[in-house]
Amino acid sequence: MTTELRRAPAPRNAPACPPADGSPQGRVLAVGTPGPRRERLTRTLESTGYDVSLAAPGEVGPSVQRTPPDAIVALDGHGGVEQALAVVREIRTAPHGQVLPLVMVTADREPAGVARLLHGGADDCLSEAADPVELSARIAAKLHRVPVPVDRLALDPRTGLYSAPHFRAELDRELRRPGNRPGNRPGSRSGRHAGVLAVVAAAEADALEERFGARVRREVAERLAGVAERLGNGSNRLGRDEEGRLLVLLPGVDEETARRALQEFATAVAGTRFVVADENVRLTPAVGWLPLAEADDRAVDKAGDAVAEALRHRDLRPVRYEPWMRATAPRRRPRQFVRPLLLSLSPLLALLIGVGVPFALYEQAYALLGWDVASAVYWVVVAGLVLSASLILLECLFSLDAPTRPAAPAQPYPPASAVIAAYLPNEAATIVDTVESFLRLDYPNDLEIVLAYNTPHALPVEDTLRDIARRDPRLALLPVAGSTSKAQNVNAAVSRVRGEFVGIFDADHHPAPDAFRHAWDWLSGGYDVVQGHCVIRNGESSWVARQVAAEFEAIYAVSHPGRTRLYGFGIFGGSNGFWRTDLLARTRMHGSMLTEDIDSTLRALTEGARIATDRTLISRELAPTRLKPLWNQRSRWAQGWLQVSLRHLRQSLRSPAFTPRQKAGLAVLLGWREIQPWLSLQILPVLLHSAVRAGGADRIDWATPACLLAFAFTLSAGLVQTAFAGRLAVPELRRRRGWFWRHALISTVFYTHFKNIVARQSHLKELLGDRRWRVTPRTAAAKAVGQE
Repeated sequence: MTTELRRAPAPRNAPACPPADGSPQGRVLAVGTPGPRRERLTRTLESTGYDVSLAAPGEVGPSVQRTPPDAIVALDGHGGVEQALAVVREIRTAPHGQVLPLVMVTADREPAGVARLLHGGADDCLSEAADPVELSARIAAKLHRVPVPVDRLALDPRTGLYSAPHFRAELDRELRRPGNRPGNRPGSRSGRHAGVLAVVAAAEADALEERFGARVRREVAERLAGVAERLGNGSNRLGRDEEGRLLVLLPGVDEETARRALQEFATAVAGTRFVVADENVRLTPAVGWLPLAEADDRAVDKAGDAVAEALRHRDLRPVRYEPWMRATAPRRRPRQFVRPLLLSLSPLLALLIGVGVPFALYEQAYALLGWDVASAVYWVVVAGLVLSASLILLECLFSLDAPTRPAAPAQPYPPASAVIAAYLPNEAATIVDTVESFLRLDYPNDLEIVLAYNTPHALPVEDTLRDIARRDPRLALLPVAGSTSKAQNVNAAVSRVRGEFVGIFDADHHPAPDAFRHAWDWLSGGYDVVQGHCVIRNGESSWVARQVAAEFEAIYAVSHPGRTRLYGFGIFGGSNGFWRTDLLARTRMHGSMLTEDIDSTLRALTEGARIATDRTLISRELAPTRLKPLWNQRSRWAQGWLQVSLRHLRQSLRSPAFTPRQKAGLAVLLGWREIQPWLSLQILPVLLHSAVRAGGADRIDWATPACLLAFAFTLSAGLVQTAFAGRLAVPELRRRRGWFWRHALISTVFYTHFKNIVARQSHLKELLGDRRWRVTPRTAAAKAVGQE
């Protein structure tokens, strides 16, 4: 039964009727669906002295703009609280509706519903059964004490955040300080400690606003500000702009100190779960900043442009503003001629640098100074070859004593998530099989599968994937607009996943049914990351795929477990790796690194993470079937390892986070592996110099015992590693003994030299600044190994 505002005699002195002079008490906009309820509300308002105009839901904005009222009274409609909230959102998003008093008249007076309306933006809530005098009094109270929106105050009384205009006033005052005027050079004495302006946005803000309304942006800014206040100092000023972004003014600090502080802030935010709109969410802060010495009246806008760049990557790194980021000034790349020419000549450059230059130096040192440098270098090369072989043999021996997976989990199985990162045009032929293989996984708790992908255009396979997602709610499709890398896809998925741990996979991987259960056996026992064993499933496709299949067994069944046992830490290999979600959220992937997996490993290890390696944790993937795609893949790997070495080696060796044993392992992985391809090449200029000095190659004594022993020892290391790989391989490959013998032969006469050439070429590419990502083509396997 519909209730109505009942009429009753007005108490004495109550404003139940118009003033004596006949002037209205104020203009009220009555919002509601045309019908008896709105008519009754209109009569009630008019009877208490208000001039009433009418608007239906969906017409509030034009009505307010056409005839601005003093207050708004809105009915909840027949849809209950949800429809009432929609009306509140419409009013509060209208240009003038944000500052007007809003009283909701509802048929339902349940406390929970009233609370939701007040939280949603209503200033008051009244039952339809209330007395008209009460309604008039509440409207009058709002008119006499008009609620002032927080953004109109200098400081939010609850959070202490400056409103946007007042923050800009604070920024202007800071810029007027001596030494902070725009134009001071960042490196000059006057500008060195000028300070920094930062703008922070949450990557999830748009999605949250779509679900909960515009007011959620204020709530997000408050959560970010709470972290900033906890980490900052009393001199920092915090504000919120019209878009709900956090504004941060860091006065009196140099750029590096500010960058570190902003990085610490971003990491802390990413590692925290917040309650926003009564939901537990994870936020990805995108931080843009610029020094005050370079600020002008568009400083906030410029920092916002840097935020847009940070949002593309979602890797938590604060982005410094650069002029090319301005939307009105697109980045122009100058035409280049020298670098493409040098890249095309890189094989000759490698020989020139690795052979020609050393040979010339040996000759000149001998001719001018009488120094036989080549003889000393010869023994260095021999020692290097013996060292490399010794390390391989040690890895083989330690792989036999690798830690074994716990027999049972230390804690119950929690919800888990799988993230499949895909560049869809390259994965269209295989992605459906991959998704279906994940949906067949055996896991005793909730397992969500997030397909985070990017594509430059719509593809037919997307319709198929959407059909699968409709049939099975465990599959969540996450298109990542603007993504150009696997790292961006993974980063976009991290804040969306619900699992306590996350498995990361490339789009051609088919994990074993028990993969997630076995991963939790490790993670529940105190480890933070566990890397599994990647097995090639298309070895029958070509000799290249067979070579890679045997090589992967040498890597994942022998080298990785052996290194983990030998050096005391494991490595995340990019796919079939399982992370604790909180650690991954703090670490993220850096898209600027060609091997973002190794980079994230080093950053996680520096934080104190424990990484395990398990060769029984199986996932099957596709190998390149031709030599050119293999070259591109290994070139990217080699260049990525060099990037990681340049970024992390020095600081890792100085870091107290690593033990001497671990530092020795890092020196091998990040230092020696980069030296070895060039050192092994030195045997050529040494032999050339020796031939010239001896009067011909036929006069060199090739049967030197030391040389023969070193050669035999080096050759045996590769053979021993292949034998170990064949013995420790997964059962379906252990039966393929011929594959391993061919691998040993091809590696001896070709493949090892092929990888060294790739490494040297990649070093030159990094030197020349060529960091393009060339995708490895995927084709469906005709028949998976072991499925005969």
